[in-house]
Amino acid sequence: MARVAALITPAELAEALAAGRPPVLLDVRWRLGGPPGREDYERGHLPGAVFVDLDTELAAPPGPRSGRHPLPDPADLQAVLRRAGVRENHPVVIYDTADGSVAARAWWLLRWAGHEPVAVLDGGYTAWVAEGWPVTTDEPRPEPGDLVVRPGALPVLDADQAAELARRGVLLDARAPERYRGDVEPVDPRAGHVPGARNAPFGQHVDGETGRWRSAEELRERFTALGVGDGDEVGAYCGSGVTACSVLLALEVAGLSTPERPAALYAGSWSHWSADPDRPAATGDQPG
Repeated sequence: MARVAALITPAELAEALAAGRPPVLLDVRWRLGGPPGREDYERGHLPGAVFVDLDTELAAPPGPRSGRHPLPDPADLQAVLRRAGVRENHPVVIYDTADGSVAARAWWLLRWAGHEPVAVLDGGYTAWVAEGWPVTTDEPRPEPGDLVVRPGALPVLDADQAAELARRGVLLDARAPERYRGDVEPVDPRAGHVPGARNAPFGQHVDGETGRWRSAEELRERFTALGVGDGDEVGAYCGSGVTACSVLLALEVAGLSTPERPAALYAGSWSHWSADPDRPAATGDQPG
């Protein structure tokens, strides 16, 4: 199964859709606090795209022992992806509204499940529309897929492993700086960050005006400034294990997460860490 580039432009996707064997399209638009992404999907989506819900289909039910967006049960994920028409060895393209921070979660899950040909639409639905490509309100009914979910193709960290990685490697916190510092915490039980983690806000991976991803060179320079080097052991977390996946995607685009040494996801993330009062929380703008 050939690995494809992690990002695809709207023009490249339009060309692929016009070819004889188009990719499967997944629409995963979502926003913290709602309204539901399906409402956006019903107002318009890429032709042939199937809506997949982040909260109910790309995550297991939340809980203090697992966080707000735990990894889905492999059998449940397989059923969701087969319903969407995902087939073995067949390319998949995923999009969200713009910056890829939610689409990256589905990208990571497919890769974790052992499916290599998957990419995120650069600039998402916003870029697609801005370039004048077609949209529709018609909902497709794809033929069921045959994907077999084989979990474990990418590494996952628990809380103890995340703490250890922060000491011996590089653990990146994808949240906004004010949440990393502990100035505010609007969602989870406590403020702060995992001691030793370095702040790598997911919003800085893209151009703030266009939502398009920065170049591999720009991303490499950014991660290098955070202390990530070739061959380093790297992991990422965020509030609930969603936007951290965009850090992992950015690391791959930058060439700093490779098949030989892939970066890891702390799936429970801060929502899991902060639920245990015995786990320490660092504050301020330094790793601690």
